[in-house]
Amino acid sequence: MHLSRFPRIRLAHLPTPLEPMPRLTALLGGPELWIKRDDCTGLSTGGNKTRKLEYLMAEAMDQGADMVLTQGATQSNHARQTAAAAAKLGLDCHIILEDRTGYNEPNYRLNGNVLLDVLHGATIEHRGPGLDMNAELLAVTETFRAKGRRPYAIPGGGSNATGALGYVNCALELLAQMVDRGISFDHMVTATGSAGTHAGLIVGLKALNAQLPLLGIGVRAPQEVQEANVFRLAQAVEEKLGTQGVVSRKDVVANCDYIGQGYGIPADSTLEAIDLFARQEAILLDPVYSGKGAAGLIDLIRRGHFKKGERVVFLHTGGAIGLTGYTHVLPHA
Repeated sequence: MHLSRFPRIRLAHLPTPLEPMPRLTALLGGPELWIKRDDCTGLSTGGNKTRKLEYLMAEAMDQGADMVLTQGATQSNHARQTAAAAAKLGLDCHIILEDRTGYNEPNYRLNGNVLLDVLHGATIEHRGPGLDMNAELLAVTETFRAKGRRPYAIPGGGSNATGALGYVNCALELLAQMVDRGISFDHMVTATGSAGTHAGLIVGLKALNAQLPLLGIGVRAPQEVQEANVFRLAQAVEEKLGTQGVVSRKDVVANCDYIGQGYGIPADSTLEAIDLFARQEAILLDPVYSGKGAAGLIDLIRRGHFKKGERVVFLHTGGAIGLTGYTHVLPHA
C-alpha cells in the first residue's frame, strides 16, 4: 500500500502493546480475549487519534500552516491530542467544543481533557448542541485566514482520508505482531464514532487479506448511519491508496445497541465495563468510546456471539483521562 508515499511525523510510541486478558477471559467464560493498547500511544496520555495526527500534522506542515483548528465534544480526546501535537510542533491550536451531554458539573467542563487542552496552550470556544460542527469549524478557520493566519482545519476525530491512514498502518502493525507471536484472531472489536479508526482498519485488513472480521461498537449514530459513514470514508481511503474495491459494503459492520442515552453519556453497561477492565486487568477505559466498545464486547460474549475456543482482540482507543471529567457518574470511595 506504499504508506511511505505520504508525509508523516512520528508522534506515537509504536508499536503499541498487544496483550492477553486472562482474568477477564476466565470471568466471562467465553473466547480468549486480547487487547491492542492504543491507549499507550504516548502523546499527552495517549489514544487512537495520535496515529491519525501523524499524517494530519505532516500534511499541515507541508502546506505551511502556522496553526491548526479542530472540533469535538467537551471531553474530546481528539482535541486534547491535537493540542498536544500542535504544542510539540510549535503550532498554535484553536478548538471548538460542542456541548453534547448537557452536563454542567465543574469537573466535566474544566477537568480531564479540557484541562490538558489548556495546559498545551490551545485556545477554546464553545458551541451548543445540534450544530453542524464541521461547518462551524470551517467558518472559524476562514476568520483566522482573513486575519492573515495560515490555518489547517482537522475534522472531528481526525477522520478524513489522510487521518485514517494511521489506522491502515495500525492494521499492518497488528498483523506483524500476530506473525511475531505466532497467533491469529477470529474477531476484532473496537468503538466506532467519527469513523476514521474503523475505516482505516477495515481498508488495511482487507488490503492485506487478513481474513479478520472487524466489528465496530457504535457510540453515537444509528447502525445504518454509522455503517454508511464508515463505508464512505473507507472508499475515500481506498482512492487515496489506490486500492479501490478491496472493501465491500458487507465488510463494514457496526452494532449500535450500546449507545444508551446518547454520545458522551455512559450507560450502565459502560460503567460495568469500566469497572470490570479496571478490577480484572488494571486497564482504564474511558466513558465515551472504549467503555461503550467494551460494553458491547462483554454483552456479546454473554449472548454467545463470540464463543469459547475463539480468540478476540479488542482495540483500546484510549481516553482514560476523561474519567476525571465524569466523577459525577463514577463510583466513589
